Amino acid sequence: MRALDALEAQRGHLFGWVPVMLAAGIGGYFALPQEPSALLWVALGAGALLAGLAVRLSGERRAPLFLALALICAGILLAGARVHLVAEPVLTYRFYGAVQGRVVGIDRSASDAPRLTLDRVWMERHAPDRTPARIRVSLHGAQGFIVPEPGMLVALTAHLSPPPAPSEPGGFNFQRRAWFERLGAVGYTRTPVLAMAAAEAGRGGLLIHRARMAISAAIRARMPGDEGAFAAAILTGDRSAMSAPTLQALRDANLAHLLAISGLHMGLLTGFVFAALRYGLSLIPPLALRLPVKKLAALMAIVAAGVYLALSGGNIATQRAFIMVLVMLLAVLFDRRALTLRAVAMAALIVLVLQPESLTEPGFQMSFAATTALVAVFGAARDWPETRPRPPGWARPVLAVFISSAVAGAATAPIGAAHFNQIAQYGLLANVLTVPLMGALVIPAAVLAAVLAPFGLAFVGLEIMRLGIIWILGMAEFVAGLDGATWPVVTPMAPVLPLMAAAMLWLILWQGRARLAGLLPVVAALFLWDQTERPALLISESGALLGVMGEAGRALNKPTGEGFVARSWLENDGDAALQDAAFARSGFSGEKGMIHAEISGRSFVQLSGRGWADRLEPACARRGWVILARKLDAAPPKGCVFLDQRALARTGAIAVFEGKDGPILIGAKHRAGRRPWTR
Repeated sequence: MRALDALEAQRGHLFGWVPVMLAAGIGGYFALPQEPSALLWVALGAGALLAGLAVRLSGERRAPLFLALALICAGILLAGARVHLVAEPVLTYRFYGAVQGRVVGIDRSASDAPRLTLDRVWMERHAPDRTPARIRVSLHGAQGFIVPEPGMLVALTAHLSPPPAPSEPGGFNFQRRAWFERLGAVGYTRTPVLAMAAAEAGRGGLLIHRARMAISAAIRARMPGDEGAFAAAILTGDRSAMSAPTLQALRDANLAHLLAISGLHMGLLTGFVFAALRYGLSLIPPLALRLPVKKLAALMAIVAAGVYLALSGGNIATQRAFIMVLVMLLAVLFDRRALTLRAVAMAALIVLVLQPESLTEPGFQMSFAATTALVAVFGAARDWPETRPRPPGWARPVLAVFISSAVAGAATAPIGAAHFNQIAQYGLLANVLTVPLMGALVIPAAVLAAVLAPFGLAFVGLEIMRLGIIWILGMAEFVAGLDGATWPVVTPMAPVLPLMAAAMLWLILWQGRARLAGLLPVVAALFLWDQTERPALLISESGALLGVMGEAGRALNKPTGEGFVARSWLENDGDAALQDAAFARSGFSGEKGMIHAEISGRSFVQLSGRGWADRLEPACARRGWVILARKLDAAPPKGCVFLDQRALARTGAIAVFEGKDGPILIGAKHRAGRRPWTR
């Protein structure tokens, strides 16, 4: 009964737990090792209905418990429904041939190559019912014969393959992301992309794209260099002109979020528009006395947010930010307090219902972690008793800037470290020195430029904007250049982030002294993170790349090739070394063409190069595992286990751990389980 008494004491503060319980069900679905059976789906549906009915019949004291159960079941059902609603064919083998499609997305790959996303796909020798709904192709070789635009129908000869499995067991799951983006194949072309029909024939956001590109070009013409590229990125989402060194400096200084059009930009823009209109209209007595200027300002801020959403390209992060801003401005329209935990919970609920898969994305996690923490801290400051000491008025803006940067940084640091494997040591310093300028100068100047543009005076706002951007980029270079600017971090084991998130939500949402119990799971999560064990040996799915853990870090068997996989392994180790430096480390024994490593007393031998077949028997004599970056057609000698490309295609990349009774092998595809996106 004590539990029920404690729960009843939370009355009036329970709405914040609604998206948390829904998220628990969604997270539980994605953590399942295999897709639920039809019988289990029926049981979950019945459970949700019965729990919902119990909410009405159980009385006020027990109703929250049954509601929580109903929400968890609903989260599992919602995620499962979303998975099957977006289902599209996925390529099952490597393909080379002619491809046609309509351009619906234009961006750049990790190697900075232009990249097209196509729908309405046609592939030669491919049945229509097995053709992916969308494919993504990087453009290499001689290009430039066309200027791709959304809606343009194009033809090309492409190398395509299914979305790749994780580079190691438990690693980043691109297959799952591709499933929700309806990407059934990814690849590249080295032949020219040709236009089959003009963009107008396919439409597909052409008008907005042309407006975005025109604005971006106009900004960069007036403001050359990285300053113009930065301005174009934060206003239109076009990062194509950003130089690689500047991008790296922003990342190392923990300022890369300034480029991503997300909650910060949307909040600053709508906040400035709302404040400017509200106070501007209040200065006109006939309007201020007759019209609800606060609501008019909120309405115009919603319009500004919608225009910004369209011009920015409308990516997922910007959509989330728009929903958050929309909920808060609607609260103003209905005479409710905008910045409350209830408003944040409502925004999270809407996002989870529309896109349950976003729960697994770092953008969702960091956005809502920062917003929840900021609203909680400033809500507590707002309710600070008048009888207690307060800082002087002149110090409050400075203190607010410092506190907001510190709180947002602390809330997002574990998430960023877990996903991106580094902590910016001086990130707080960089954000304190730059974020206030974004809100006080850069964004207002951008709005001013937009207002003056019809009169040919946009340069006034752009020049003011340029001064702020020069400072921001200068601070990024300064902070990134400090000794120890970044601290590599090992990828934590799976339970760490959920445990830490649950603990922080308990600390923020639960009322009373019992909230301090949330500190214990935080300590437990940090302990588990510290105890994370990395594989003694990693084998890529191709069998060509191996990495063995040594005293100096992971040693790789190749200085180049499979760079993405090598970089992922080293980053997950919390290792800042480059591939060629990892290749120079000691770890493998043997000679070229037949290298080996010992794990828990058993041998792992990789054969490569000419004459590999002649080395089969000596390799098998070690009575371990033999790794081949090719398919073995002949019957192998007895005495060893062969990991050729056929075997690795079934297992995916393999992680080998030390074990008491011998090495423990785990395949990436086995760890990912049998889910719709892995089949």
